[in-house]
Amino acid sequence: MPLFGAHMSVSGGIAQAFDRLAQVEGEALQIFTANQRQWQPALPGPADIAAFRKRWQQAGPMPVASHDSYLINLASPKPETAEKSVAAFAAELQRCAELGIPYLVSHPGSHLGEGIEAGIATLAATLDRAFALADTGDQVMVLLETTAGQGTGLGASFAELADIITASRQSNNLGVCYDTCHTFAAGYDIRTPGSYAATMAAFDRLIGLDRLKFFHLNDSKKGLGSRVDRHEQIGQGAIGIEGFRNLVNDPRFAAHPMVLETPKSDDLHEDRENLGLLRGLLR
Repeated sequence: MPLFGAHMSVSGGIAQAFDRLAQVEGEALQIFTANQRQWQPALPGPADIAAFRKRWQQAGPMPVASHDSYLINLASPKPETAEKSVAAFAAELQRCAELGIPYLVSHPGSHLGEGIEAGIATLAATLDRAFALADTGDQVMVLLETTAGQGTGLGASFAELADIITASRQSNNLGVCYDTCHTFAAGYDIRTPGSYAATMAAFDRLIGLDRLKFFHLNDSKKGLGSRVDRHEQIGQGAIGIEGFRNLVNDPRFAAHPMVLETPKSDDLHEDRENLGLLRGLLR
């Protein structure tokens, strides 16, 4: 069955994320490796890295991904922002390599009015520069996250993601993270068996299901094609429980990591309820 888990806080030390995941009986983990809202965050030191690796080993084999900083915009036409983004993204790649994390989830960025074609060209070029600067080889795969299509954001269509992958010289190190809320808001329906099959067929035709490595499971506060990114608890939004039933029972994703990014409180009861609900959908 899919490996269900959640995005967890690293407050108190990056290794603490595994303890929080254990509280909700998670089997897959996503974290930030540094403060996602600072250009120059405090970084995990050698002791933190060693503790993280040890705790991961104790937790047993499980998929782990990092999510990059929300400040990074590799598609920005503004030179200063682009330079800061390249340096910050290279640092993200290096931290993942040091921690042994194989996946770095990244929003494709925003073209800020320059147009989709120009934005993709800029993104591909800056992404390649960041890979070269990080010099991590094939240790870390960047997973481009499907987006809702708000504003000038890239990645709302499967065709855009395919074009980004094709344009980059690092295509072998690029995959996709499928966010259910974002993709639904972008106009891809999964609520019925037929619409689910059509959506996945389109993904396979344009990108290839072999590049789909990770899922974010979030219901959507807004409707199909709204292009508004607002996460909701599983089964309580516009996607509804049947959409998630279709996804979690797809045999093609039987061993894929699927993590929650739904709203949560400090006691994590929402994560426990959402994961219990998802497991209850399995046939």
